Amino acid sequence: MFIRQLNYLVALAREKHFGRAAQACHVSQPALSGAIRSIEAELGIVIVQRGRRFEGFTQDGERVLAWARRVLADCEGLRQDARADEDDPVGHLRMGVIPAALPLAPLLTQRCLARFPRMRHEIQTLSAQEIQRKLDAFELDLGLSYLDDQPLAACSVRTVFRERYVLVAAAQGSFDSSEPVSWEAAAQLPLCLLAAKMQCRQGIDAMFQRQGLAIEPRVETDSLTALCAHVRQAGLFSILPHSVLCQADGPLAARVLVPELSRDIGLLVRDEAVRSPLLSAALRELESLDLQGWADRVLP
Repeated sequence: MFIRQLNYLVALAREKHFGRAAQACHVSQPALSGAIRSIEAELGIVIVQRGRRFEGFTQDGERVLAWARRVLADCEGLRQDARADEDDPVGHLRMGVIPAALPLAPLLTQRCLARFPRMRHEIQTLSAQEIQRKLDAFELDLGLSYLDDQPLAACSVRTVFRERYVLVAAAQGSFDSSEPVSWEAAAQLPLCLLAAKMQCRQGIDAMFQRQGLAIEPRVETDSLTALCAHVRQAGLFSILPHSVLCQADGPLAARVLVPELSRDIGLLVRDEAVRSPLLSAALRELESLDLQGWADRVLP
């Protein structure tokens, strides 16, 4: 069994199509199919469910796929270890970030960019569930995600930030006073909120429900950029994690909401006895950051 055969298997799991997987691996489709059949023959099991097209992996195939991902991750760690020392890691750090935490991402990468010239970064915007899935599948090295609403299987967790939700408007004059705003008062305003499918919005909806309130947002969007634009240009209000104010394209006025809604965000990494030099170096830098102090400076 060769490493390239395991790469073919992982590519097929990712692409879910023999032709696209072969193209991604720069081989012909017969070559990819033949390599996978060779693994099946060597192990004496059926790995792939075959019909007129790719139909998924068998139960045995899922186990082989998990081992293939682990072996390939270990091989990449070996390559990194051979090419670098503790103070000069080499390679791509793959990070998944929930949308609401994207304003924190530049702070995480900035420290590593300055400290490690041969480290490269790939940032993917994903849901918390997708981050967990991709960590399990060795498709991410690191996640930045909520810690309070799903089991975090086989992960080490480091809490790095507590986001607090604030009511935002285009200008200070949009508010009657500088005092905190109740959720009941916020429910009466014309709101632009993140889409209902997003976890950030689900936390907001849950708080309104706990207060016995129903809301009908005027605008909903899955884009923080679009949301902030509507607040500035359409005279709408919104409810956002306070870290967003630090990266907003132009100032937004904000008021604290009472009772307070806050959620913990943390770094997630796979539980492993040995970590790659790249990930170990990045974690050392990231854990020394004061993300909380950076974001709290914008609170009213």
